[in-house]
Amino acid sequence: MAGKRRYEDGCAFAQSLDLVGERWALLVVRELIFGPKRFTDLKSDLPGIATNVLSQRMADLEEAAIVVKRELPPPGRATVYELTDWGRDLAPIFKVMGRWAARSPHLKHDWPMSVNAALLSLGAMFRPGRAKGFEAVIEMHLSDRPFTVSVLGKQLAVEPGVPRAPDVTLRCDQNLLLSVLHRGHPLDAAEAEGMQVTGDRSVLEQFAGFFPMPKPAPGRAA
Repeated sequence: MAGKRRYEDGCAFAQSLDLVGERWALLVVRELIFGPKRFTDLKSDLPGIATNVLSQRMADLEEAAIVVKRELPPPGRATVYELTDWGRDLAPIFKVMGRWAARSPHLKHDWPMSVNAALLSLGAMFRPGRAKGFEAVIEMHLSDRPFTVSVLGKQLAVEPGVPRAPDVTLRCDQNLLLSVLHRGHPLDAAEAEGMQVTGDRSVLEQFAGFFPMPKPAPGRAA
């Protein structure tokens, strides 16, 4: 990180911006929240970033001890990047900032989101009060990536991988999923557009009501 401009401010928040305040840095962290990825995977999930910029961000995050690079053993030999334990401590930021930004009068609902972004959006928008008495395990395949999403005791959990005994399984694009969960797109219409649902459909119908978007803050929409 030598040569980078710093705030030179004793406030820990200001110094956090020295570490992750560069453009794309937090989005790289976002894409590693649910597990390690290869450089090419990161580039694919962040289509707007130039290759040289991504290389620099990875180097900066490694130097800051937020990300570490390691080699996977055979047969899946590859170089991957993953968050350190300290880097994973950034996870709650996405919930807080996502919830705050969701009230922006300038929010763009039609811009695409990555799989990780969509899953973190669930955590940001989840309303525990609506999940009273609801317990279920949902197997989600978003753009062919498997995840386990569970609601137990009004707590939402998201983990990579397939659950042993899901109540319902769905397969779809993450943007189609968010149209149902955040914007009230009818489940029947989503299925007509390619969402595949197997198992207890009523679980998914109830689950879909736990993630409403908050009312926009006062202001003029773009």
